Amino acid sequence: MTSSSGTLASPRPEADRRRWYALAIVMTAAFMDLVDVTIVNIAIPSIQREAGASFSQIQWITAGYALAFAAGLITGGRLGDIHGRKRLFLIGIGGFTLASALCGFAVNPDMLVASRILQGAMAALMVPQVLSIVHATFPAHERGKVFGLFGAIVGLGAVSGPLFGALLTEWNLFGLEWRPIFLINLPVGIAGLLLGRKFITESKAPRALKLDLVGVALVTLGLLMLLYPLIRGRELDWPTWGFVSMGGSLVVFAALVAYEKRKAARDGSPLVELSLFKVKSFAAGIAVQTVFGIGLGIFFLVWTLYMQTGLGWSPLRAGLTGVPFSIAVSVAAGLSVQKLVPRFGRAVLQTGALTMAAGVLLYIWESERYGLSIASWQMALPLVVMGVGMGLIVAPLTDAILSGVPREHSGSASGLINTVQQMGNALGLGLVSVVFFGAMSDRLAPPEVGPAFVDAFQQALLWVAVVMTVIFLLMFALPKRPAQHVEGADAADATPDADTASGSGSAASTEESERELVG
Repeated sequence: MTSSSGTLASPRPEADRRRWYALAIVMTAAFMDLVDVTIVNIAIPSIQREAGASFSQIQWITAGYALAFAAGLITGGRLGDIHGRKRLFLIGIGGFTLASALCGFAVNPDMLVASRILQGAMAALMVPQVLSIVHATFPAHERGKVFGLFGAIVGLGAVSGPLFGALLTEWNLFGLEWRPIFLINLPVGIAGLLLGRKFITESKAPRALKLDLVGVALVTLGLLMLLYPLIRGRELDWPTWGFVSMGGSLVVFAALVAYEKRKAARDGSPLVELSLFKVKSFAAGIAVQTVFGIGLGIFFLVWTLYMQTGLGWSPLRAGLTGVPFSIAVSVAAGLSVQKLVPRFGRAVLQTGALTMAAGVLLYIWESERYGLSIASWQMALPLVVMGVGMGLIVAPLTDAILSGVPREHSGSASGLINTVQQMGNALGLGLVSVVFFGAMSDRLAPPEVGPAFVDAFQQALLWVAVVMTVIFLLMFALPKRPAQHVEGADAADATPDADTASGSGSAASTEESERELVG
């Protein structure tokens, strides 16, 4: 059984069964969250057509979720440490299920956007508890097996998510169009809530950090001041207040830095541990993670719009077209961690950035060559090349960033890595209005839609190629060969302990690294 501090005693057979039931419950919740992201991506064009959503509302459906998730990730973890991980997990999964119902029954695009923001906030309460519960429930010698199982579940989500979303949208169950992609969460969430109350054992951190709600408010305000004008600017003909707001966001972020310095000196529990940026590899890695999130945010949204709106493909065909990409990411991610990085170090990540850039350029060339007549099989080669490049980056990147971070700060550092990745993703989604929608006319006749979307897709991918080149250069500041955080320790214990991670370290780190795999 597990004590309130997370210390493990030898489990009785009944307790042993209970913890494996608990593992199945939290992994199902993690799977539901990860699949939900890819399902929404593939259904975006259908939502636009059936609900009459504008382009800016489409961006907010995805960016709003990412923004709410990023803003609440570290705080959600700390709340679990303070008030109990089981309690926060149940609140999170209950709220996520309710938000899914609100999304499914949304009467207009504005309600859908608001419900997606709520869904992201609830995910920020649920997700950090998943691996914290694993850490508090399983001894070190079993965690390797548990994390291997978790990786397999996430790999399944990477492949099945787009297909599942495509099938639900294509089938148009009960005439509900895209709504079943959200409503499918209801039976899963309700079962997780009921079973979680019975089988998950409560645990808390004995030395949990305090909340930093002012820091969360400043981060959210700064991002909103930056993202809102980016997303709405094109529709509003770039008003002056938009540029004032974007400039003002820099002032808010400066105020955040000043406040976090005072917070750290006062009680040692800031939202952002600024001392970490004195570590060269960490500072560079945070830049890499942010820019990488921007690139992914741009690519996945414009890719979906290109296939379904530009080429007129069905959701199912678009989902099947993405399968080679998902498989390539999963295979390359496994090889990079197990075989390549231990031998070649940083060069593997830089090769991944250049490989992904090469795949993007190849995709641009094929899109230009074949135009509206391009076939799914003709996209397979660039998608596989891009997938291999992405896989070489996402799996080892977190370890490379953390390699120079002191052990006692590994939890805070992991949480910050995942937070900025989500923020980068939200920023990339905001930039879609500039790099994609900004490349086409406001009023398109039906025959002009396809060619305009194809041209805009190619221009957006050029920006993605530039992003990957910037990432390649930033990676020179990463250590050539990442070192282990804890020398001589058990391999499973090299992961930040749940009690020291403030719910934002091991829990958020593994979860969000896997989220990158599925975009």
